[in-house]
Amino acid sequence: MTDTLTDLLPAVRQIAAEAGRVILSFYEKPLPVDYKADDSPLTQADRASHHFIVERLEALTPQVPVLSEESDPGDYAARGSWTRFWCVDPLDGTKEFVKKTGEFTVNIALIENGEPMLGVVHVPVQGLTYFAAKGEGAFKQVGGAEPALITARSANAEEIVLVASRDHAGPEVAAIIERMEDEGMAVDSTSMGSSLKFCLVAEGAADFYPRTVPTFEWDTAAAQCIVEAAGGAGVMTRDGNRLAYNKEDLRNPSVFAVGDASLDWRRWIDPA
Repeated sequence: MTDTLTDLLPAVRQIAAEAGRVILSFYEKPLPVDYKADDSPLTQADRASHHFIVERLEALTPQVPVLSEESDPGDYAARGSWTRFWCVDPLDGTKEFVKKTGEFTVNIALIENGEPMLGVVHVPVQGLTYFAAKGEGAFKQVGGAEPALITARSANAEEIVLVASRDHAGPEVAAIIERMEDEGMAVDSTSMGSSLKFCLVAEGAADFYPRTVPTFEWDTAAAQCIVEAAGGAGVMTRDGNRLAYNKEDLRNPSVFAVGDASLDWRRWIDPA
């Protein structure tokens, strides 16, 4: 099989959807919950999805390494030389999975030279998939329906739709909203879990997603590709630079997903 982005995308969409079915096989069962060193939850569903995705990706592209949330990232002396790799969160939003809100996803991205080139975000409970490849547009597909092209929207100068993390918004997001309202702007804010927040920006359902509480590369890579392919301004760091991948420290700094490039969002983050 060739491994151009357009060749890989259908196979990766299928892998994500099948991993979603693996996760759902655990959804209605009482599951013990373990906790990692950072107090984030880990379940048997996370592990099963991880093993399934890694096995399938290694069969699809044997020469391309896989970095998953549930794998050992290894020493940076070796990983730093990777020019192409898969970046995977096998179950993004484990807290939402445990609470049974439905707001959890499977995230798979292909990174080339530090840039997300292909991204798939699958929402198992909804049978919904967002996907994109660089230069090919971004799409949303529900079940077996035809994929629909999605695009980020132009921001309204007087009203902003802001989406925030359900469990990890932090006090700085409240301060950002307060600054926006102090300017006389109407802020329609909503909260949800997982990478779905980025996807709302990509499909034009939200303008701005500020995330000041730490994330990791596998939390953002697939969705960043989708936001950018949808014509969004992108997923950026506090200084306005594009978020990059395969850093020595896999933790991201604060990240901000922005739909409209004309939106002067940085004035709300670091006011003069």
